[in-house]
Amino acid sequence: MDQEILEELGEFYKIIGDTTRLRILELLQKDELNVSEISSKLDMTASAISHQLQVLRYHDLVKTRRNGKEIYYSLKDEHINVIFKYGLEHILERKGL
Repeated sequence: MDQEILEELGEFYKIIGDTTRLRILELLQKDELNVSEISSKLDMTASAISHQLQVLRYHDLVKTRRNGKEIYYSLKDEHINVIFKYGLEHILERKGL
């Protein structure tokens, strides 16, 4: 495989390897949410959530939809769901759960 592709794959795993971003992705699997909804559910500041959403959006993991003044976030595509699902299954199997 091409070295550049492997480096991008490594960067992708770094992005989703952050616990806060994983928590956001988990929420967005279930529903489209705005910053204040996410910050409330995760008990974090809106500023911290906005920063993490900016990273996820830059790396094409989430998309946005505007409704008036509110911006709603959702997962970019089904690939993110699949990666999350299989990663979680792997961990749970490893732990015997």
